[in-house]
Amino acid sequence: MFSLEVEKGLELALVHPKFAKAYLRIVTQQRGYLGQWLAWPPHAHSEDFFLTFIKQALHDYADGKSLSCAMLFEGEVVGNISFNTIDHSLKRVEIGYWLSKDYQKKGIVTKSVAKLIELAFTDLDMEKVQISAAEDNQSSRSVCERLGFTLEGIITREENLNGKVVDHAVYGLSRASWLTDHDN
Repeated sequence: MFSLEVEKGLELALVHPKFAKAYLRIVTQQRGYLGQWLAWPPHAHSEDFFLTFIKQALHDYADGKSLSCAMLFEGEVVGNISFNTIDHSLKRVEIGYWLSKDYQKKGIVTKSVAKLIELAFTDLDMEKVQISAAEDNQSSRSVCERLGFTLEGIITREENLNGKVVDHAVYGLSRASWLTDHDN
């Protein structure tokens, strides 16, 4: 199974059916919290929901279209991070993530996104990493800002989050910018 060590105690592991129970437990306990920023939590009521997601994610990974990983903190599934899309023709990936509220403020997402950025630019030879977040999702936007992304714009009326239409802030990081920051 594909896995990346981010640091001691933090690992990204390719999604696997064994993670379905943990995903369901987190979402069942935090449906309202996660549903503020994600469209799918109100529909995730069974292990089968996550098994279907995992099966599709593994298929897309095999086809080179995406990469979905569980974030494991001290061996426990605490969230998910992915290249939602890998566009080889544009040499661009889009990163998405969610994290249990019980594990926030530990740097888990920032460090995990940094690891995927490194993977995108070094192993996948991408030219751009993009992240799109609801305009009011300050936690997610702060991750982008900490990691040197540039706010490229606001797309209005971009997503219906369970009855609430939200605008998205779109952030980008170019390979050239990343290399400049990592050479210093």
